[in-house]
Amino acid sequence: MVPYHRPIPEKRSTDNLGGLMSAWIQAEKLAQLAMMLPCAGFIGWLAGYGLDRWLHQAWIAMAGAVFGVIAGLIAVVRIAIAYGSDPARPDENGNQSKTGDSGKTS
Repeated sequence: MVPYHRPIPEKRSTDNLGGLMSAWIQAEKLAQLAMMLPCAGFIGWLAGYGLDRWLHQAWIAMAGAVFGVIAGLIAVVRIAIAYGSDPARPDENGNQSKTGDSGKTS
């Protein structure tokens, strides 16, 4: 697995899909953003709770929840940046970007 792959696939030719399908695709992407943070926080808390019970401690669950929320925020920001980048936008040299990856052109 590549460490910094694009979490949302590039926009395909949705012109022939119609407005309703395009709206569903956009809603799915926004739902992914909305669910990322609470799920990451819960998974971090759950892992910390398991470690609390295993190691007989009382603080690891809270640290796990904080770690999960931070990981969720990082993931949400990365997805939002990937969603906000326009692959058809020209770069500073006037070249069209084919991949949408941070100004790299093919």
